[in-house]
Amino acid sequence: MTKLEKLLSQYAAYHLDHKNIYTHFVGIPMIVFSIICLTARAGVMVSGFELTLALLLIVLSVIYYLSLDRIFGVIMLVLFSVAYPFAYKIAQWDTVTWLSASVGIFVVGWVFQFVGHYYEKKKPAFVDDLIGLAIGPLFVLAEFVFLLGFRKDIQQRMLVEARKQRAEMDLKTMHTASGQ
Repeated sequence: MTKLEKLLSQYAAYHLDHKNIYTHFVGIPMIVFSIICLTARAGVMVSGFELTLALLLIVLSVIYYLSLDRIFGVIMLVLFSVAYPFAYKIAQWDTVTWLSASVGIFVVGWVFQFVGHYYEKKKPAFVDDLIGLAIGPLFVLAEFVFLLGFRKDIQQRMLVEARKQRAEMDLKTMHTASGQ
């Protein structure tokens, strides 16, 4: 099992209900976009180009995603390249409007997340492992790619491992609830 498959499996163990996955298709992009909006305002000018905290986060994220999988990493780079100019424009709005829009998008994104986890009957993955915050966007991309019929081999290995992990989590919860 590759590192990508291991990380996706760990995340998928908290996301086996399709309603939860579908809410994540909306919630995670909103949260990521809002973070880009919030961090696109902090920057320094270098040779007439503004290097923002958002760009730094994007570069670090893409490097990480590329280290896990070239195809997914390149797709994430394309998605970030499309999103960043819009987020940067929002960051140029007056402070109240920029902050209201960015925080509003963030909050609505998390509402979608928590609605999904209501259906799943599981807490979000990042509660147990903060790497889930970085893997969430990659998981949503992978799930979309799987829906399109691609990379089914990765999906199959991920799901087998995720179901095993989920069964272990459920067993542990049952033991905890019964006081054993």
